[in-house]
Amino acid sequence: MIYLELFIGFLEVGLFSFGGAYAAIPLIRDVVMAHGWLDDEMLTYMIAISESTPGPIMVNMATYVGSEKGGLLGAVIATTAVVLPAFFIILIIMLLMNKYLQNRYVKAALSGLKSCIIGIILVTGALMILKNCGLFDGKTDIFTIGLTCGIAFVYFGSRKFMKKAITPIMLICMSAFVGVVAYTL
Repeated sequence: MIYLELFIGFLEVGLFSFGGAYAAIPLIRDVVMAHGWLDDEMLTYMIAISESTPGPIMVNMATYVGSEKGGLLGAVIATTAVVLPAFFIILIIMLLMNKYLQNRYVKAALSGLKSCIIGIILVTGALMILKNCGLFDGKTDIFTIGLTCGIAFVYFGSRKFMKKAITPIMLICMSAFVGVVAYTL
């Protein structure tokens, strides 16, 4: 039964997640929480781990949840289910791309989706920051807020003063180093 639930749950994520992994995080959260596969804290940790490991976040999360709930077979089923819709959609798009990509209605729809996806990513990031800083449960963690502001300052400051943004890999490594040093002291 768990295998069928994993397949249907992650097939839903694969079918309805437009805009990449960051835009899919709210949908993944809804599916995982609705089935009770992970609690909110574990899901937040999994998002962080999935973001810092090689590969797409959706695939990493599906593999992890599938592995936790159904072992190796569960991981294979969840991963297959999350990538299956994209695989077939890309095949169809490639067949139709030349004919319809220049259509003004298709262009307008894609522009509308872009705006929606940016909003979803911003809200998800803001909610993760607020949740991890303890603002929802009344246990405000000033130290975490300070670290978050410091990392944001480094990122945006590098763009301003160095005229070049820090790469995501460098930012992840710096954040991990700061987190290890800060929370072990």
